[in-house]
Amino acid sequence: MSLQIEFEQGRRALIVRLKGELDHHTADSVKARMEEAIAKEDTRHLILSLKDLSFMDSSGLGVILGRYKQITSKGGKMVVCDVTPAVYRLFELSGLFKIVSIQENERSAISSLEVAL
Repeated sequence: MSLQIEFEQGRRALIVRLKGELDHHTADSVKARMEEAIAKEDTRHLILSLKDLSFMDSSGLGVILGRYKQITSKGGKMVVCDVTPAVYRLFELSGLFKIVSIQENERSAISSLEVAL
């Protein structure tokens, strides 16, 4: 299975929705598309919705960590939401939750950033 990526740009927050498998086959493409979308717009904050992400490996963690660094270097925040149990476990084991905020859904992620879309 491949990966689909959907972008929704708000005022200063970009919502990225991933569907499918984020692994070593798809990581480079996702990284490039997210970097471009963040740079193209006046994106300060990033919301990453993983509701339809069926699988992720360490390559996916690298993509997420890289975008976290990209956003925080601009003074922004990154929030991950709608995390499936398997992906949640991977985040837990990697320690990613110590630096990346997690919210239950997109609405609460937007509220946590205190930005209007």
